[in-house]
Amino acid sequence: MKYYIIAGEVSGDLHASYLMKEIKFWDEAAEFRAWGGDRMQKEGATIVKHIKDMNFMGFVEVLANLKAILNNLRECKKDIMAYNPDCVIFVDYPGFNLRIASFCHLKGFKTFYYISPKVWAWKKGRIAIMKKVLTKLFVIFPFEKEFFQKYNFDVEYYGNPLLDEIQDYRKTQDKEIFLKENSLGDKPIVALLPGSRVQEIKNILSIQMSLVEKFPDFDFVIAGLDTYNEAFYRKYMHDTDAKIVFNKIYSLLNVSYCAVVCSGTATLETALFNVPEVVCYKANPISFAIGKMLVNLKFISLVNIILNRKVVVELLQKDWNEQSLEKEFRKIAYDKRYRTEMEMNYSNLQTILGSAGASKKIAKRMYEIISK
Repeated sequence: MKYYIIAGEVSGDLHASYLMKEIKFWDEAAEFRAWGGDRMQKEGATIVKHIKDMNFMGFVEVLANLKAILNNLRECKKDIMAYNPDCVIFVDYPGFNLRIASFCHLKGFKTFYYISPKVWAWKKGRIAIMKKVLTKLFVIFPFEKEFFQKYNFDVEYYGNPLLDEIQDYRKTQDKEIFLKENSLGDKPIVALLPGSRVQEIKNILSIQMSLVEKFPDFDFVIAGLDTYNEAFYRKYMHDTDAKIVFNKIYSLLNVSYCAVVCSGTATLETALFNVPEVVCYKANPISFAIGKMLVNLKFISLVNIILNRKVVVELLQKDWNEQSLEKEFRKIAYDKRYRTEMEMNYSNLQTILGSAGASKKIAKRMYEIISK
């Protein structure tokens, strides 16, 4: 079978690569063409457009790049028609993907959405479109299935693929090798995850760096992505001696004592590695103000959203500053009771998410549907 996959973000590239791996288990003749990243390419996808050329977030940022986005939409539609796949799989990235899904529905392609748009947070009007144009929607949080049932939308839930990815990593990980390769281990390690988008890294990394001189008893290590080179990160590091480790987020979290994490999938990954964290985010002020008016959520980090209470501190916009960060960092670094309480809440999080195996089950279900 021929599969066309669209993932517009780093986390989507990771999820899609694991899905591809499991699709190949059920469909040995599977062929993949995709908009995605390096992980999908390593699993055998022919990459049409790389995520680094399509990753725009925020109202102002989207408007500034509108021409490029419209060109991408036209190019994607044309490429799908030329490839004529047995199905099209959409991974998160809703602003772009729902437009392509509507097009694919009109053209008669089977359409699967994997990692649902967060319509439980905002833009509930998208639900009607999704019900109309999707062959099947797969969700990755238990509360999402309950949410869609209120709208008579029959979605399927098999667990969270992050559990598969972390379990797979733990089969092969070697702490000592990672520590030796990166000259680490003499001090407790603090993971700094500044995000995956250019605007996120610009807004987050320089303030994260303020910790380095204040806390010399820790090794601060940046989780870099090879989408960007070292020189790009160094621009925001203020000549500090913090280390950068590229494409080794799980290896870094596996040895970390605590972490400062840009809001996104990484906040959940950090929790699943049982690492106490502070969550941060800073966007264009206009984009954030518009988003705040539209989003119906008390929290922005997945840890707090899933547990429906404040477990990790969220430093957002004007609260994302050196003084607030220092205060919260002292708590995750030195307050044993605070750390223990957070780790206990992480245990509850694991219970809610369940066990591994989601990627294989979803891949099997997709193959069954397109084989009919």
